[in-house]
Amino acid sequence: MTEGQRLILVVEDDEDMLFGIRHNLEYEGYRTAAASTGPEALQKVAKLAPDLIVLDVMLPELNGFEVLHELRVTHSRLPVILLTSKSLESDKLQGFHLGADDYVTKPFSIQELLARVQAVLKRSAPEVGAEPQLQVGALLVDFERREVSRAGEPLALALKEYDLLQLFLRHRGQVVTREQLLHEVWGYDPDNVPATRTVDNHVAKLRQKIGPELIETVPKVGYRFCG
Repeated sequence: MTEGQRLILVVEDDEDMLFGIRHNLEYEGYRTAAASTGPEALQKVAKLAPDLIVLDVMLPELNGFEVLHELRVTHSRLPVILLTSKSLESDKLQGFHLGADDYVTKPFSIQELLARVQAVLKRSAPEVGAEPQLQVGALLVDFERREVSRAGEPLALALKEYDLLQLFLRHRGQVVTREQLLHEVWGYDPDNVPATRTVDNHVAKLRQKIGPELIETVPKVGYRFCG
């Protein structure tokens, strides 16, 4: 899919900021839509089915965290980049815990935001050149459709859960450290990863869905996919 076919919903209540973000995204070839409140954002998602959301945290009526929580119930795989003036590590971790795909702190350069948009869209797209499907026991992964089923039953994986599974499959039988997961799936600097339970919480949810026997915990190190 080309950039010109990608629709990005920008949710921002500052009119100048909203205009600037949309203008630069459209200059890069993306289509854009806009919302200025939390409820309006949820309505636009249902109506337009965007490919990605740039979501400000400080919004009227429903804040960005509340909007993200609602989205992960109804649109678990929709990529979301949080945009906020908050820079506390706890705010970032809250966003990632809720299922954000990236986090940009104001003030930021538009080049940084564009790079993160491109990176998140690339991660959420099907892998080009990969095997179209992979069967691991009762688990079937369709890379072209980004769909996963177990014993013929579809599994509703959140975007981060699918990214985790994809990484585990690339390293089948190998130990994958928590630091590696935080770097490759969440985008943290590998030399400055935080102490967080985010990885463990997401792996626990993934295990429940695909089968606990497929992911082995390696104490004090990380995980190994055993399928």
